[in-house]
Amino acid sequence: MTQASNLPDDAFHVFDTTLRDGAQREGINLTVADKLAIARHLDEFGVGFIEGGWPGANPRDTEFFARAAEELDLRHARLVAFGATRRAGGSAADDPQLAALVNSGAPVITLVAKAHDRHVELALRTTLDENLEMVRDSVAHLRAQGRRVFIDCEHFFDGYRANRDYALAVVRTAHEAGAEVVVLCDTNGGMLPSGVRDTVADVLAATGARLGIHAQDDTGCAVANTLAAVEAGATHVQCTANGYGERVGNANLFPVVGALELKCDRRVLPPGSLAEMTRISHAIAEVVNLAPSTHQPYVGFSAFAHKAGLHASAIKVDPDLYQHIDPETVGNTMRMLVSDMAGRASVELKGKELGYDLSTDRDLAGRVVARVKEQENLGYTYESADASFELLLRDEVRGRRERYFALESWRTISEQGPGGSAGNEATVRLWAKGERMLATGEGNGPVDALDKALRTALERIYPQLAKLELVDYKVRILEGQHGTGSKTRVLIETTDGTATWSTVGVADNVVAASWLGLEDAYTYGLLRAGLEPDATQG
Repeated sequence: MTQASNLPDDAFHVFDTTLRDGAQREGINLTVADKLAIARHLDEFGVGFIEGGWPGANPRDTEFFARAAEELDLRHARLVAFGATRRAGGSAADDPQLAALVNSGAPVITLVAKAHDRHVELALRTTLDENLEMVRDSVAHLRAQGRRVFIDCEHFFDGYRANRDYALAVVRTAHEAGAEVVVLCDTNGGMLPSGVRDTVADVLAATGARLGIHAQDDTGCAVANTLAAVEAGATHVQCTANGYGERVGNANLFPVVGALELKCDRRVLPPGSLAEMTRISHAIAEVVNLAPSTHQPYVGFSAFAHKAGLHASAIKVDPDLYQHIDPETVGNTMRMLVSDMAGRASVELKGKELGYDLSTDRDLAGRVVARVKEQENLGYTYESADASFELLLRDEVRGRRERYFALESWRTISEQGPGGSAGNEATVRLWAKGERMLATGEGNGPVDALDKALRTALERIYPQLAKLELVDYKVRILEGQHGTGSKTRVLIETTDGTATWSTVGVADNVVAASWLGLEDAYTYGLLRAGLEPDATQG
């Protein structure tokens, strides 16, 4: 591992524990390769410390540190190994877990220590005095080995409330033994910002130690608690990317640094890092194989999405009227959603986003608004179907639907065979460029069969369709007067390898709705390919 050469200011620490604490989230199971990839993303973002795991406690983390020494070339971050203070009744010099931490090669070591008197007596099964000796001996030993040492005071806030004097004694002992930072941990996540602020201020005044904060999100206040601790004097924040962590998670790295940089005027990352925030967030989500949260502050797909007509009217005058920051500051973008709540301003802004200037044609904008409201009354939604909305908009601009093909009929057949085997076949009859076409397709279901039949019919005339791939398909049964007579809405996501678009179809059954979504998807794909519509279908 190449040590960072462009280190951030040591006066304030952004400490990431995604690879350890974040990996404890249900559903996350990181390989060593995953951990190395995430470490590179975090270093690129500019965090000061990356906690890689507990070497010696499990083979995967031991391997991570061994490979990191050869494979990681960190520019900004220092790698941190995590472990515990020595065992009761022993000595730090002879403790195998502390030896594993030293042997990991990590320049910084974080030790977890008990700061709650009941945890000392019930979990460690030792005395309060011996626990203080465990902290003192462990820190002094690691410092003598040339390592920087941080102490995580586990269950600190609960311990502080139960026995303030002892909790403070743990902090003083760690500080006097040479720990650079003593981190106050809200391990159960039960604190609120006012309590965190008061406690941190008291501990700082009583001990003089440099303090950090580690907040879990069980009350939904982890980010707020972290910021409250900073307000009270903490200069070290422990977070995880996208808030990953045990139970409901940890303080989310991205809102924490976003607030510190943009709201508190505190520079905690290298210049230019904030503009990479959205990309880094989504890249890490891909590595852990979890869909990015669409409503996450700053980096979510919907973080700067506007739907209400009142909002759109104001944004048309000045985007800052309904946005707390410029989305581009954090690498995100503003989006206008078109729905039955839309007014003329929403449609004009959405049209501008798609490359159509509707501001000079009030009648046209009015027709589009009326059409959207009419369609959404039938069950359509254009919030997540930009391609279908653009086709609707083009219809109104040109006064007619531009077509590449016209449907004569389609039919699907589903058969149940022996032993539970099933077969699905679709037949389509189309007209395109003056030709009548008939094609069949077989698939895993009626919609898949219909898609294959449509491709078979059209690919000879439109070979560009070979690049299209359906990447997502969602079905929703809309409320109706009768259960099986309810309407069905289908959302289809399609890609041509360079871009992805969404289309919508609504009908009385799932296959008919799917046909409408497919028709829009193929039409939009051919428009993207730069082909002229079929004049014979005008």
